[in-house]
Amino acid sequence: IGQDITARVAQEQEYARLIDTANAPIFGVNVNGLINVWNKNAETVTEFSREDTKGKNLVRDFIREEHRDRVQEVFTKALNGDETANFEFP
Repeated sequence: IGQDITARVAQEQEYARLIDTANAPIFGVNVNGLINVWNKNAETVTEFSREDTKGKNLVRDFIREEHRDRVQEVFTKALNGDETANFEFP
């Protein structure tokens, strides 16, 4: 049994292109807090390349120690489905 996923692959590629070319820094982390998305604007703002960040723990490796607990709390809430409106990263 086969399924043509050409349209789905094209849509995923378009999403990836939109994220990478966005005018805002965009990053993504998996459920373990490891970075899996880091767009060009994030590279510009932080001066960390995609290669420098991919697979590393965002909170532990890129957030200053005095802000880690607060940032981790926001991620934990997000994983539990709780929104945190207007959180600004330190």
